[in-house]
Amino acid sequence: MKLFETSKKESRETRIKRLYFNFFPAYRSTGARVKFISSDYKEIHIRLKLYWRTKNYVGTVFGGSIFGALDPMYMVQLINLLGNEYVVWDKEANVRFIKPVNKTVFARFLITDELLEQIRNEVALNKKMHLRLPASFVDKNGTIYATVDKLLYISGKEYYDRQRKERAEKQ
Repeated sequence: MKLFETSKKESRETRIKRLYFNFFPAYRSTGARVKFISSDYKEIHIRLKLYWRTKNYVGTVFGGSIFGALDPMYMVQLINLLGNEYVVWDKEANVRFIKPVNKTVFARFLITDELLEQIRNEVALNKKMHLRLPASFVDKNGTIYATVDKLLYISGKEYYDRQRKERAEKQ
């Protein structure tokens, strides 16, 4: 179910991946649900509702649910988009709670062809890179409730494996 205007469609593979995501215990416990994964993995939509499982002491969505719902998306997208020749890790995240979430909110994750080309070029040149990407929870009117600034580490698989081996030998 698309939550944002898009011409993209889901495939059978991404529909299955969406169902898996929504039943995976660590993600399911956030209270969020993945509602759309485009067939090319370049677009993901998620929804987070205020209900008894996400409600905190003061009656709004628990901050951990807000962060946990947004946390894995860019890493999962890039792993699927870049393939096995790359390593992608979440490195850091900064959450900014702008307004208490007291209703259903939505987030959209987009990866463009230009960004993928930039990643491939930088990793080819420098063997690794750090990439900062933003995400926001908004209501149906576009009001922003929370933002997350994600820092991801991306490298070529061969370089990453060589670095790990060198660190292990030093220990």
